[in-house]
Amino acid sequence: MDTRKVLVVDDEERMRTLVRDYLVRDGFQVIEAADGEQAVEKFFSEDKIDLIILDVMMPRMDGWEVCRTIRRQSAVPIIMLTARSQEQDELLGFELGVDEYIAKPFSPRILVARVEALLRRSGAASSDLLSAGGIVVDKTAHEVTIDGKPVELSFKEFELLTYFMENAGIALSREKILSGVWNYDYFGDARTIDTHVKKLRSKMGDKGEYIKTIWGMGYKFTADGK
Repeated sequence: MDTRKVLVVDDEERMRTLVRDYLVRDGFQVIEAADGEQAVEKFFSEDKIDLIILDVMMPRMDGWEVCRTIRRQSAVPIIMLTARSQEQDELLGFELGVDEYIAKPFSPRILVARVEALLRRSGAASSDLLSAGGIVVDKTAHEVTIDGKPVELSFKEFELLTYFMENAGIALSREKILSGVWNYDYFGDARTIDTHVKKLRSKMGDKGEYIKTIWGMGYKFTADGK
């Protein structure tokens, strides 16, 4: 099995060393970058980066701009680190395609657990195909087609659609969706879920109607009109 490669981006050497040591201990290969420009350069020059751990506040190019640049060409999982825990920052991160959001200070063991969980979910290990109402999700290829036409989804939108289809017909609270898709307790605003659902519905066209809103609770996916 190939060693999983993680790009750790932080302008604080002490922080990079801490994260690197815990990741290496768990069998990861770690590539380091000390600023945003270096991060972009290394991401596109390295053979294959499986995941990025990205600080927000950095010189030359901040984490938001790094995320924007990489998301134009890649759906690689991104965990954002920040000393700022304001709700608007988190919402901005999710809008830009961040998959996990961790505020400093944090437990390195928890960070590694999140890395493992995120890679499992991006997990190329499963070969399952999900199909409902003309929507086909190929979990191995990380591809979605609707009525035979490919649909471009971000990594988190892909996970959200997969989760809905795997739980078709079940009423899902926002808390359950956050636990199932983000895989950790999140105490922010429910708009995190609503924002992703709105974007996903838009990309699904008419099939977006399959994601039903359950007022005061959450959502339910159904392709049979019920």
